[in-house]
Amino acid sequence: MNPPASPAPHGGPDQAPESPYGYGAYQQPPDGPQQRGFQDYVLILRERIWYILAVFLVIFSCVLVYTLTQTKIYQSRSLIQILRRDPAVLKVQSVTDNDVRSLEDLNTIVQILESGTIIQKVSDRLTGEKLAQFMAPYLKGGSGDPLTPAEVLFKNRRVIPRRMSLIIEVQYRHPDRVLASDIANMFVDEFIAYNSRVRIDESMKAVDELRARVNDQRKKVEELATRLQTYRETHKMVSLDQRRDMVTETLKARNIIVTQTNARFKDAEVRWKQIQELRAAGRDLTELSFIAIQPIIGELKKQQAEQKVVVAQLSERYRAKHPRMIDATRMLSQIDAELAKATAEAASIVEGDYQSALRNADEARSGLVEQETQSLGIDRAGVEYESLDRELKIEEQVLQHLMGRMRETTMSSTLDTQNARVIDRAFPSQPEQYVKPVILLNLGLGLVGGLGLGLAVAIFVAFIDDRVKSSFDIEGQMGLHLLGIIPQVRKMPAPEKAQVVANHADRQVSEAFLTLHSSLRLKDDARAAKCILVTSTIPGEGKSFTTTNLALTFAAHGEKVVVIDCDLRRPNIHKSFRIANQRGVIDLCGGDTRVEDVVVKGPHPNLDIIPAGGRAKNPTHVLNSAGFEHMIADLRTRYDRVFIDTPPIAAVSDALIILPLVDGSIFTVFFNKVRRRAAQYAARRLIDSHVPNFGAVLNGLNMNVSGYYYGQYTDKSYKDYYVVMSKKDDTQSPLK
Repeated sequence: MNPPASPAPHGGPDQAPESPYGYGAYQQPPDGPQQRGFQDYVLILRERIWYILAVFLVIFSCVLVYTLTQTKIYQSRSLIQILRRDPAVLKVQSVTDNDVRSLEDLNTIVQILESGTIIQKVSDRLTGEKLAQFMAPYLKGGSGDPLTPAEVLFKNRRVIPRRMSLIIEVQYRHPDRVLASDIANMFVDEFIAYNSRVRIDESMKAVDELRARVNDQRKKVEELATRLQTYRETHKMVSLDQRRDMVTETLKARNIIVTQTNARFKDAEVRWKQIQELRAAGRDLTELSFIAIQPIIGELKKQQAEQKVVVAQLSERYRAKHPRMIDATRMLSQIDAELAKATAEAASIVEGDYQSALRNADEARSGLVEQETQSLGIDRAGVEYESLDRELKIEEQVLQHLMGRMRETTMSSTLDTQNARVIDRAFPSQPEQYVKPVILLNLGLGLVGGLGLGLAVAIFVAFIDDRVKSSFDIEGQMGLHLLGIIPQVRKMPAPEKAQVVANHADRQVSEAFLTLHSSLRLKDDARAAKCILVTSTIPGEGKSFTTTNLALTFAAHGEKVVVIDCDLRRPNIHKSFRIANQRGVIDLCGGDTRVEDVVVKGPHPNLDIIPAGGRAKNPTHVLNSAGFEHMIADLRTRYDRVFIDTPPIAAVSDALIILPLVDGSIFTVFFNKVRRRAAQYAARRLIDSHVPNFGAVLNGLNMNVSGYYYGQYTDKSYKDYYVVMSKKDDTQSPLK
């Protein structure tokens, strides 16, 4: 009875393939290559746990030794409050601006506290026995140039502005807790003393400079006053303002007259142009409103209309030469003549108004130009006078400002004000209140650093290890499905290993081939394949081992199977079954030899063998021959399954020559042996041949590390099945 079929390693056509092997469950994305998951990386680290532990122990031990041997360091602190502005004893402006208006001002104060000047002042205060006590911890066992007190102060002093406040904390660390507090207070005192010295020095320098400038300014004012008086006497500019007012009033009146005359001229010009346009067009001037409103013209227009009515009425009763018609026509002509004369007179009046307005406008503009010329002359005469007067007033104001500023600076230089004050002075810490070493922090950093560096080393080792060992390498990198896994076979002779399925030497390996057989039967293309090629990347990956035992498995299930040794360079199948290698594939392809003459029948039930028949001098010539094709075609008719063992695909091209003649191929990979790049290259050549590849078989899985890669496949609970089977009669084949 056949054992139950193992679950299919691949889903249906609409389902992403899934495998229980490797770093967790494999799932091929529908639109891209496989990606590692979190569990994959955890298992990578798990395999290299000893790297992590070794690095962790080294780092943590070093940190522990360093922590326990480190000198205890004590820290003291002083607090300074920075005032936004100096105390206002007198309302005078100081020379130096000490107001704190922004974060930049506060940072400037912090930089002064950190400056080398303050450090040097504190260093100068350390003398005699205190200096020796201060430097003692830094002179023990030192190498190179000895440190100076200023360098020690710089390395151990910290200035920390308190957030959201104007408080600055000055810290100092030293193995002597009393000295630590004394030096912290020295920094505060020297900072306040420095501010006082700067204020006084700057104020005295400013007073001297202001006094010199006041003297120079006074001489300049006296010189300008003399020049202004001389100019007045020379140009008689005493009544300049009165004359300027009179000329200005006259200029305003002239401007008004020009505006009025220009308005009248524009109006007259418009009327005259309208008359000229109607005359040029031959039209009646009475169409213009200012002509038509004339009383006489209005009366004549009325008489003309009435007479035209009379002529029209008479023309209906009389002919043109009738006396009454002649009188009426003469009367109409007389009225027309009078109307034309009145219209011409009205047009002459308009023309006269235009000429008069033109003359008045020209005269007004001439008067305005004359008055403007006179005003400009007065202005030119007063420019230099006003310039001198204005300059004198400005220089007098500058002199007054300088004299006032000099008095303020003299007063402020005598005031002792500070923009900072001490809130808390430093005091010695308790003996147990040291800040270094921080045991918990150091141990925590050692713990984290050791683990981190250990993980980094493990990841680096995994990165440089490019050998194929996981399902990710096979399915994600090589692009082949993982068809089955064959555990590492315990040490035994090569022929017994090649027939391990039949001799029951390793139950777990036998079950692995049963699983491989079931996986092939569950694939449509593999189930229908009669001729299957088995190859690998490099020699020694177990392709012949896989070929013989897989053939034995199919034969044990009642199929008639033949194994062909097509590795004509290094034949191996005859050794696996302890048969002669005198006649075989080479003879079939090179002469009239029949299959019956070379086939070795019945090493096991339903299994025949065709050895290579020696080593070929030109294997590619043999494999490309027509005889080889006829041999494959003949064997397809004789057997249910034909298994072909071929040389490694990365070494020679023999397998690629045979591929077009088979129904599919199986790619064998030896666990943790072949390089990933070489395996990718070989797998790509198989895929590019467009011959179906049923998947890859992983050989030689080391059970000691299988849990890292294939924990779901090698779970300890599976061993119960093998134990139960081992207690049965060993004469019963596990394949039946």
